[in-house]
Amino acid sequence: MSAVMITRKVRKWEKLPGKNTFCCDGRVMMARQKGVFYLTMFLIVGTCSLFFAFECPYLAVHLSPAIPVFAIILFLFVMAMLLRTSFSDPGVLPRALPEEANFIEMEIEAANGNVPAGQRPPPRIRNVQINNQIVKLKYCYTCKIFRPPRASHCSICDNCVDRFDHHCPWVGNCVGKRNYRYFYLFTLTLSLLTIYIFAFDIVHVVMRSVDQGFLNTLKETPGTVLEVLVCFFTLWSVVGLTGFHTYLISLNQTTNEDIKGSWSGKNRVQNPYSHRNIVKNCCEVLCGPTYPSVLDRRGLMQEDSPASAGCEPPSSFNNTVPQTTKTTAPLIPNEHTPDDVKPSIAASAEKKPTPKEKSPTPKEKSPTPKEDYPPAPNVPPLASPETDVETSIAKTH
Repeated sequence: MSAVMITRKVRKWEKLPGKNTFCCDGRVMMARQKGVFYLTMFLIVGTCSLFFAFECPYLAVHLSPAIPVFAIILFLFVMAMLLRTSFSDPGVLPRALPEEANFIEMEIEAANGNVPAGQRPPPRIRNVQINNQIVKLKYCYTCKIFRPPRASHCSICDNCVDRFDHHCPWVGNCVGKRNYRYFYLFTLTLSLLTIYIFAFDIVHVVMRSVDQGFLNTLKETPGTVLEVLVCFFTLWSVVGLTGFHTYLISLNQTTNEDIKGSWSGKNRVQNPYSHRNIVKNCCEVLCGPTYPSVLDRRGLMQEDSPASAGCEPPSSFNNTVPQTTKTTAPLIPNEHTPDDVKPSIAASAEKKPTPKEKSPTPKEKSPTPKEDYPPAPNVPPLASPETDVETSIAKTH
């Protein structure tokens, strides 16, 4: 069978390397590890549901109807920023094509020259100048590219991300150039929502304790106790994370750069991306332009898939009628045969000759039957002429 190449069009996200998952025809992009993201959704939705069920009805009547309205607005904004951070492209850089990778390899070999055997080749680094500062561009052996400034390779998603900040399991995605502002707004509004719920939980318990007592209030509102515990342990981490990223934004620095000490090491190299002004740095990070994705996830590409030419049956096979084999064995009635059918089976068995009995063919002659004749009567034998002469002579003597 000869192989035939079939060309079909597919979306680019179906062939993208890396460890990401896509939904909604490539519109949603997330990491494969999404268990902690579901936990985040459960904690936010569960805590807000308890607050709306137990505290809001009482506070809206006895304090102000604006309390549940403001809580709903904060909740919707938190969920919008969470989904925007989790479902968007963080700034993944496309990998080099085979032709581009071969060209880069040739450039590196030409620049390094012939390395003697047994010696380690020099590191693959390029130097660029940004705001009068020398910045090193490192080569990614997985993506086969020289990473842009501030980019890094995420080991969890297995992709190079532009302006890589960190991989956040709580949102189920990397945080980079295209979704950092939404991540910061998510942490900021989540901090406000946590403080808001925690504060009005305390107010609710105090107002009920005045009339019913503290212990009776705790017995009647078990949801409030659960909310206070969740908000108390969540408040410190969320507020602390928001404060840390506020500090990084004021310096125009990423979490990856802060952990590695890129701009505060022994050399005391200054940050070439900082404007030396907190307002300008915050405006650049939070109010800058929205960068388009360079992946073109929903673009079309042609794919050649092999298919055998003889895998489809000929058309003549589709029109053939299956042949049935007619048996000559007689039907034998048994105990499962209906009574009205048994006479017809017996009659057909008598009419049909058995396979042993063969009808004579025209060429074969049947033997003629022997006829039985009656026995002949006892007749004396006829005398010969010589005997008659001798008899007459004897009589004369």
